[in-house]
Amino acid sequence: MDLELTDEQQAFAQAARDYAQGELAPNAARWDAGGIFPREAFARAGELGFCAIYASEDIGGLGLPRLDATLVFEEMAAVDPSTTAFLTIHNMATWMVGQWGQPALRETWGPLLASGEKLASYCLTEPGAGSDAGSLRTSAKRDGDDFVLNGAKAFISGGGDTDLLVVMARTGGDGPGGVSAFAVPADSAGISYGRKEEKMGWNSQSTRPITFENVRVPAANMLGKEGEGFKIAMKGLDGGRINIGTCSVGAAQGALDAARRYMDERKQFGRRLAEFQALQFKLADMATHLVASRQMVRLAACKLDAGSPDAGTYCAMAKRFATDMGFQICLDAQQIHGGYGYLRDYPLERLVRDTRVHQILEGTNEIMRVIVARQLLEKGADIR
Repeated sequence: MDLELTDEQQAFAQAARDYAQGELAPNAARWDAGGIFPREAFARAGELGFCAIYASEDIGGLGLPRLDATLVFEEMAAVDPSTTAFLTIHNMATWMVGQWGQPALRETWGPLLASGEKLASYCLTEPGAGSDAGSLRTSAKRDGDDFVLNGAKAFISGGGDTDLLVVMARTGGDGPGGVSAFAVPADSAGISYGRKEEKMGWNSQSTRPITFENVRVPAANMLGKEGEGFKIAMKGLDGGRINIGTCSVGAAQGALDAARRYMDERKQFGRRLAEFQALQFKLADMATHLVASRQMVRLAACKLDAGSPDAGTYCAMAKRFATDMGFQICLDAQQIHGGYGYLRDYPLERLVRDTRVHQILEGTNEIMRVIVARQLLEKGADIR
């Protein structure tokens, strides 16, 4: 792991910063208030390659390391964690199509997803299968050249607004080994979308339940082989945990920057807030936790890029730490703003709302602790 970014990586991060300031910053509050899913903004991200950062080049992706993806997502999340988080989900689904899709599927959907012309959702969670993803019940039964899907998914980001669904469904017996993955066109007959969920945050991305009733999917749309779906899902979640940790790091950086500016401008008792030692200490702790979170996320990304056998453990640790610290930093920045931090005129209340869910999704932080403890106690992992 090289702690210094290359000139190319710095230029890539700058391109993301320019996009965030030009496209996200002027619109983030409006998208949040109106619950607007900004397809045009995603299309412009696609023009820059940000819809397929680590997807394979043969489908139009950039084929870059996960580390480089963290640089992009961090810059965007400093302005708009909600919109950025959906972009990370789309990147994951696009990568899955490029990695495990059969040639015809890759040829048809790959360039469309990589360019941002079409968008994808990831469908794993069910009403009765959240943390225990291996118990999912959505079924896919073979019928000639097709599979027929029946079941329901919950909390699907972009549901009803996207064009392709990457669906985990049971083709075999109970447990993880009976799960397969499918790329399902979102307008397929038999798919219905529930009401748009009213959420605390993440309002620029729609969240809906999805029901599958006798949905016919060509067997050629299976990703990987039959029974490999859970393995694919877990590989996706390792990267997803890095992505969502990065979104927390980015939001925390945005919050820290806002707090620092406010402390320099705001006066009380005839002194700038920046002159009060208690607030100086708080800012110092925020900065320290931010740097620690960023380095944990980047270390996990490097582990994943290198194919290290302990990458999953590091992804879990990074996700747990970065999302907890990121949320706390946003809370601390809001506190520094006092009553102004509670107003929508300032970005802090939105950053707080948007980062809260990061501790829940991609595996709750309690499950992250389970993963790490299991590796230490049952498999004898040595964290050095």
